[in-house]
Amino acid sequence: AKWKAIATLDKQLELFEATITRRGAKVIWAEDAQQALDAIGRICREKKCKTLVKSKSMVTEEIHLNDYLQSIGVESVETDLGEYIQQLDGEAPYHIVTPAMHKSKEDVAKLFAEKLGTDPKATPEQLTLTARDILREKYVQAQVGVTGANFIVSDVGGIAVTENEGNARLSCAWPDTHIVIAGIEKVIPSIADLGLFWPLLATFGTGQQVTVYNSLVTGPRQPGETDGPTDMYVILLDNGRTEILADERQRESLYCIRCGACLNACPIYKNIGGHAYGATYSGPIGSVITPHLKGMDEYKHLSFASSLCGNCTEVCAVKINLHELLLENRYASVRAGQSELLEKIAWRAWKQAMLFRPALNLATGKMKNWFVNKVVTGWTAQRGELHFPEKTFNQRWKEKYGDR
Repeated sequence: AKWKAIATLDKQLELFEATITRRGAKVIWAEDAQQALDAIGRICREKKCKTLVKSKSMVTEEIHLNDYLQSIGVESVETDLGEYIQQLDGEAPYHIVTPAMHKSKEDVAKLFAEKLGTDPKATPEQLTLTARDILREKYVQAQVGVTGANFIVSDVGGIAVTENEGNARLSCAWPDTHIVIAGIEKVIPSIADLGLFWPLLATFGTGQQVTVYNSLVTGPRQPGETDGPTDMYVILLDNGRTEILADERQRESLYCIRCGACLNACPIYKNIGGHAYGATYSGPIGSVITPHLKGMDEYKHLSFASSLCGNCTEVCAVKINLHELLLENRYASVRAGQSELLEKIAWRAWKQAMLFRPALNLATGKMKNWFVNKVVTGWTAQRGELHFPEKTFNQRWKEKYGDR
């Protein structure tokens, strides 16, 4: 279904726009982050918005929505508990599914005590109730609610949102205005596909058979209905996605459903954590798409921060060949001439040495041991020392069998 959706992306998006527009929603196409922010700012000014509530959405992190809203005088409140914790701490999400997973309950209790004046020894249940009371008040005050979209369902013109806390449903139902921000790759062809993708996302994302709240929003409040927003806007964001679509090798990265399974399996992510990537999307999928979304020159290093073990590909819910796409990014950066001079010299020297075997045999085992363990200390900083024998395999073979 994702293959079909991406292969016919233009038709699927046009069908979605036509269908949801008939039910009163307004669709806005944003080529980049600035266009999306300008559209949101314009809506907030029209609605005289002072307080905005938003559910968890990585695409809003991608366009730095909270910073923008603060700059125009709009209070933006994260309503997902993990995102709310991160917002209080002034940190970006650590993980695309569980944004505060790196914090212990003691860390959260200390943070709430500093920011909200709660008991430093409060239990997780007490902290949750505190956040709930604060956020319920914000829902009442908010003029605008913002959500992302787990899937854009083209045939019914629907926005599919899956969650465990119910905050997204409140964010899109309580305020008078609902804004959806979604990447264009989130489209799926049919409502029937949700029978596959909702459980798939839940299982690979959190280990559940299905998440607690699953909503399909097909427009603003209709005549005769008593609740829901009076206005609904859907912002379809490109921001580099069509460039990925145009690349036949990288196109499959648009199949991603943001389950986070590749992050959980990646040995690099598990060792350095999400913030070390310095990008909205971390882990293997982030390393694949960020150079294309943000620029290869600045973010090419992410594709090299991988062991290429293939764990990410093994666990991917939609079977993206992630480790191969990381290699493709490496090829692309080298072909673009973005390798550093020292790196080029080193690889040229290695190539010449490999082609001229006697050169490798010039150094004795003692010389190699000294160089690797005393000069090039990066290896031994984390591992035991390497020990080379006095004679190489090539030399031993020649001694025993000659040149045959």
